[in-house]
Amino acid sequence: MKRVLIYGDSNTFGTGPMAALKDDTTLPRGARWGDVLGADLGLGVEVVTEGLPGRTTVHDDPVEGAYRNGLRPLRAILESHKPLDLLIICLGTNDAKNRFGLNATDIALGVARLVREAKALDVTDKILVICPPAVQERGDLAAIFEGAEARSKALPEAMERFAGENGASYFDAGQVISVDPIDGVHWNATSHTKLGHAIAPVIRALLG
Repeated sequence: MKRVLIYGDSNTFGTGPMAALKDDTTLPRGARWGDVLGADLGLGVEVVTEGLPGRTTVHDDPVEGAYRNGLRPLRAILESHKPLDLLIICLGTNDAKNRFGLNATDIALGVARLVREAKALDVTDKILVICPPAVQERGDLAAIFEGAEARSKALPEAMERFAGENGASYFDAGQVISVDPIDGVHWNATSHTKLGHAIAPVIRALLG
């Protein structure tokens, strides 16, 4: 059996659109894009999802905690699930928060750092970078993501460039789905389903 690991944030975890910061909605098992992908790929492929709400690429979060830094636990998580046939990295949304002051190139370089770190561990030689859809400044999350809408526009180009330069494949989720307008950050169940189905043939091709 082949094993695929998805390394992501709240949208991999399954956090639903939040009308208010206090909301704690989570999509049910089976409805999240990793689950949809796994069902499409069938019994010959195990899809492992490692989604942490608030996870950044390589940055300690001064508000939500250093453990949100995606670089810190990367080695432990990869080695916990080896052997891996494919690593999928779907991060970058939280890097767009105003508190980090990053532009699209900085965010893409954070993902590229994770790609290099994963390759250095020799856990898998196949890595797919998924660029998340553009953030919209909406609702209770608008202030936290102030300026992110503009920064997100340049992210697909930057992420594709640096993924390729570091030997990773690339997929632009923004060509398939968009964020839910309730909070401008999270994906609704329909988007999870669309992405899971859309990415399945890409994964099949990468797995051979």
